[in-house]
Amino acid sequence: MKLNTLTPSEGSTKNRKRIGRGTGSGRGGTSTRGHKGAKSRSGYKSKAGFEGGQMPLQRRVPKFGFKSFNRVEFKPVNLDTLQDLADQFNLATIDMDALVAHGIASKNDKIKILGGGELTAKLEVTAHKFSASAVEVIEKLGGTVNKI
Repeated sequence: MKLNTLTPSEGSTKNRKRIGRGTGSGRGGTSTRGHKGAKSRSGYKSKAGFEGGQMPLQRRVPKFGFKSFNRVEFKPVNLDTLQDLADQFNLATIDMDALVAHGIASKNDKIKILGGGELTAKLEVTAHKFSASAVEVIEKLGGTVNKI
């Protein structure tokens, strides 16, 4: 096999339609545009979503809900994730720097510690927010909770 012998497989390529090349081509005259009307003219362009005067879909579908632009989004981190970190990297204090360094959060995230999973290590945890169950578990083990 040589590069000059390669050809596309049978039926995989087609010739494009050559429009407006005379009546003998079968695509002359109106050149597949039909007769009269805006779509037959050059420069025709319709608005995105325009449905010929019918009520467009984006206006027919009901809208609901509200998202406050003052909302603060928190990245949730469960207690079992903190336990894994403490076990793997032998940590006694977990703060933003530790979470960013180990890829659990990015530096712009706000962290909320949630009470999911089990925690067995005594940890000093620093984050933006804590759930009540997380605070209870951390303090029961003798750890401390610090809010940023």
